[in-house]
Amino acid sequence: MGDFDFSVWQPSLPFIRDGLLFTLRLTLIAMSGGIVLGTLLALARLSPNRWLANAASLYVNTMRSIPLVLVILWFFLVIPYLTGKPVGAETSAMITFTAFEAAFYCEIMRAGIQGIPRGQVAAAQALGLSSTQTMVHVVLPQAVRNMLPVLLTQTIVLFQDTSLVWAIGAKDLLKAADVAGKNYNRPVEMIVLSALIYFAICFSLSIAVRQIQKRGQQ
Repeated sequence: MGDFDFSVWQPSLPFIRDGLLFTLRLTLIAMSGGIVLGTLLALARLSPNRWLANAASLYVNTMRSIPLVLVILWFFLVIPYLTGKPVGAETSAMITFTAFEAAFYCEIMRAGIQGIPRGQVAAAQALGLSSTQTMVHVVLPQAVRNMLPVLLTQTIVLFQDTSLVWAIGAKDLLKAADVAGKNYNRPVEMIVLSALIYFAICFSLSIAVRQIQKRGQQ
């Protein structure tokens, strides 16, 4: 560690800031879109319509069976080949992560929906609520509240997985650290800095998850 140069961190901050902002933006977009799409997939999987349930199940099981980095590469390389139009690395990453994470959020939401006592559904319908109203006003709010710690845990995993966008050249936090390391010829220092940032964010979110779990148990 005698050759470790901390002074290189300060001039590299603009690179790190831009990379971190993209990583956070990608995480928020993929989380929001993934939860919405995942909830729709969960409802489809629980649907009495066999064709709809089977289609949703096929999508979820397929996505959960393929490494994320392959999905990123396939979309980035195959879609332009099929459409004849290039897809930017950032746009490709956002679409891919949203579609991929939806499969995981789907299973979380499905477990939350199935965990709601059937008596509450029957009571809501007895009060005159339609099936859609029962799902929107009774089931989903409780399912989201019950599964919030698991949803946040999956979001932490999503934040960590964003580093895979290096495969298509998107400028995330890790890519920014790599560029800065090459510019200043100090790759080790920049990788350490990016690792500390990942750790700080993930550790803080983990503490938040534990606090939510404790409040839920009280």
